Amino acid sequence: MTSPIKPILAVTLGDATGTGPELITKALVDAEVRAVCRPVVVGDAAVVRAALAITRVPATVRAIQDMSGIAGDPAVIDVIDLANVDLARLERGKISAATGRAAYEAIKRAVELTLAGDAHAVVTSAINKAALHAAGFLYDGHTELLAELCGKPKVTMMLVAGKLRICHVSTHVSLAQAIARVRPERILQVVQLAHDGVRQLGVERPHLALAGLNPHAGEGGLFGTEEIEFIAPAVEEAKRRGFRVSGPYAGDTVFFRTLSGEFDCAIAMYHDQGHVAAKMLGIWQGVNVTLGLPIIRTSVEHGTDFANAGQGTGDPRSLVQALKLAAAMAGNRGNPKL
Repeated sequence: MTSPIKPILAVTLGDATGTGPELITKALVDAEVRAVCRPVVVGDAAVVRAALAITRVPATVRAIQDMSGIAGDPAVIDVIDLANVDLARLERGKISAATGRAAYEAIKRAVELTLAGDAHAVVTSAINKAALHAAGFLYDGHTELLAELCGKPKVTMMLVAGKLRICHVSTHVSLAQAIARVRPERILQVVQLAHDGVRQLGVERPHLALAGLNPHAGEGGLFGTEEIEFIAPAVEEAKRRGFRVSGPYAGDTVFFRTLSGEFDCAIAMYHDQGHVAAKMLGIWQGVNVTLGLPIIRTSVEHGTDFANAGQGTGDPRSLVQALKLAAAMAGNRGNPKL
């Protein structure tokens, strides 16, 4: 019997002035990672070599031009070499338009490879939004950039931290804008995306729980009426459409109940409501998944960690989990031979 084909994961370098390249050198030699996938870095090979010198991971870097050149050796880190970073001018821990541009180019190339079927998923390292903006790419973050590169589908963010899964009705907008977006049409979009995303994680008929917007989910209208006017009607319509969904539940309990296994995914009404719950479990262990794209994309759930760049002390656990989750999702979607 032949072994299943391990999915190819296009791993973006992230911002070269942060800890991303160092974390890549640690995560890509991890035995559990290599057991489930064939990771390939998309970015500058010289930056990865420099990171290896910092972390002293026993591996070598091999520059390749396309996926046909993958070595498969766990002691070799393959890099689709974009040669787009000037090491002589690299200042770790500082915002740089040059590395912002290089980070964008790595993301764009990784998406192109995956859309073309040369990779099964994209796994992104941390970028710096200020560096991205300095380079002229005015996106609020990875999610918006990826949606643009993939034809602007309706997307949402799902955080995965152990048994906890959280999707969001809104993310990178002001709180006032977030409240204005709590409307049945958007909630129903997110219910569909969350349902499909959790199924891709292997749950056949997921039970989704909606958080309320206001304290105690409005307490019957005492603390706000959005639950009565918008969220509860969306729950009823979702049920009518065949989804297994309930709520709205108080935001101070629904995430704990989800973590305990009562629900398969909680839907937060705004960014911090969901992110605080997930990050309390450990900022270095969570994974960010973009739902609604035509490709699989997972990411680390932390930033560039400029303060520790160049020291080799960064924690690769979030990247390890992102790689393993992308491999699992690729397997659940189906893994055609390349």
